[in-house]
Amino acid sequence: MGLFSKFKAGLAKTHAKLTHELKRIVTRSPKLTAESLEEIEHALIAADLGHAMTAQIVAAVKKAYETQGAAGLDYLAIARAEIEKSLASNKADLLKAPSGPTIVSIVGVNGTGKTTTSAKLAFLVQSRGQTALLAACDTFRAAAIEQLKLWGARLKVEVIASAYGSDAASVAHDAVTAAHARKADYLFIDTAGRLHTKHNLMQELLKLHRVIGKQLPGAPHEVLLVLDGSTGMNALNQAREFNKAVPLTGLIVTKLDGTSKGGMVVAIQKELGLPIKFIGLGEQPDDLQPFDAKQFAQALFEE
Repeated sequence: MGLFSKFKAGLAKTHAKLTHELKRIVTRSPKLTAESLEEIEHALIAADLGHAMTAQIVAAVKKAYETQGAAGLDYLAIARAEIEKSLASNKADLLKAPSGPTIVSIVGVNGTGKTTTSAKLAFLVQSRGQTALLAACDTFRAAAIEQLKLWGARLKVEVIASAYGSDAASVAHDAVTAAHARKADYLFIDTAGRLHTKHNLMQELLKLHRVIGKQLPGAPHEVLLVLDGSTGMNALNQAREFNKAVPLTGLIVTKLDGTSKGGMVVAIQKELGLPIKFIGLGEQPDDLQPFDAKQFAQALFEE
């Protein structure tokens, strides 16, 4: 399946809801009234595009209507163009350290899919001909280490792990040592799920980052927050709070294939200015895809 087909299939629910609503509004009243503008606004906010992006699209629709009238006015094309414009500066590439292994810390609350995402990133890197290691630094959750080891075996990626309850920072330290010894291109660190409101857990994450930073100056080179797309605008609060506690370099949005709230990707990028690096569009290893603004906007609004 081509990349655009994946985007289209993954965002089908969001696309269906958005286009259905917008068409209904336009068909009922080709004239742009205050009432229909308000309805367009509601439809965009319901798809979790956020207030700023919604205001931008509504302003563009109004402007187009005032200059060219109702004839041939394509609301979907206007919305698509505005989203593309808003996301144009998005840099989706994984950073690469100038020398030695690139250390990527995967963070987020419980249940967003960090472990699976870590494994899929290793798969992606390997499919590009680079080498990857995985570090099982979620030493709290009973199944996390086993889950990562299963993924490692399935994808033929080595997993650096220790016993449950062991110090996550020391596992990370061992993993960095191993990444150096194996001359790995990337090390993906699967950290424990933690609520951004839990001060002690955030301190622990900062300790892990400090330990690997001492061992390898500049590490972690990427700190990627994994967000569950189905939580909609709640994900924006998580991103906001995590970014205050741990400086993030980018976002990964998972589970977009099961939700009609796909617009939240745009809302978060617009408010925080953090790049969306990858989006998860399904269960398979290759369903984690580098974020492409143009294809995302097309999949949301194109007929």
